[in-house]
Amino acid sequence: MNKNLARIALVLMVAGTVLMLAAPAMAQHDDDQDAVAADSSIFPGKTAANFGGAIGAGLVVIGGGYGIGRIGGSAVESMARQPEAAGSISTAMIITAAMIEGATLFGVLGCFLATIST
Repeated sequence: MNKNLARIALVLMVAGTVLMLAAPAMAQHDDDQDAVAADSSIFPGKTAANFGGAIGAGLVVIGGGYGIGRIGGSAVESMARQPEAAGSISTAMIITAAMIEGATLFGVLGCFLATIST
């Protein structure tokens, strides 16, 4: 289990590093490309920002879904082990899931606002 978690963490770190290194290259201003982008893009000159916002929103939603799934699975497992504590476990599960959902909503809105403001 720890090997899989370490592999996932390594893949995420490498992907994050690649995306961070690629961002300055995609954000450079080129006058020749602006004329081409104005004709072929729905949002002229904002392609990199829109792509980054979409990737960010997708990662936020995946993370939120993963967190809520882990909470639900753990809660059901603990309810199966201790049925007498099911009420307090489900209450704590719902509160924690709502907090994750709120953080996910703020993250997605932040990504969308970042694409609009650039």
